[in-house]
Amino acid sequence: MPAIGDLPVAAAVLEHRAPAAAEPVAREWLAQALGVAPAGIGLDRDARGRPQLSGHGTRDCNWSHSGERLLVGLAPAGRIGVDLERLRPRPRALELARRFFCAAEADALAALPADAREAAFVRLWCAKEAVLKAHGHGLSFGLHRLEFALDPGPRLVACDAALGDPTHWAIRMWTPDPGYLAALAWRPW
Repeated sequence: MPAIGDLPVAAAVLEHRAPAAAEPVAREWLAQALGVAPAGIGLDRDARGRPQLSGHGTRDCNWSHSGERLLVGLAPAGRIGVDLERLRPRPRALELARRFFCAAEADALAALPADAREAAFVRLWCAKEAVLKAHGHGLSFGLHRLEFALDPGPRLVACDAALGDPTHWAIRMWTPDPGYLAALAWRPW
């Protein structure tokens, strides 16, 4: 089970082709990571549709798919959220940031050279989505309700009280395959 740096979590990027459902692929990896048969993985959904492991103690899981890849994360304790984005041109990045991000983030993106802006936008988007998925509300909670500093990082510097103390969140980002960006957010219970 591949670990993510110094965090007590594991994650894997797997092949996945839409429109096939992602859950069976995620279930297979989770079963292997937990050492049980895929049929032995209890997966329920909360009121918002977030997957919940049942019958496996305090473990938490999450997954995200984009393009032809699926990112699955597993935490033995705490909350985990993941996001995976296929890298592609995003010519409206600054417009989207001004509409959905907090003002400080949009201003920081605007201050970047044009050739660096799209990559920074995607990093922010991935980090925000991973935290919001771990929280359980997803994007509907509001991308503006958490603020990241671009450098170093992104690093969570402020957030709505419902997300807890920003210093309790650990964010890790990496390039799992050429053309993809992965983000993982974790915080202890």
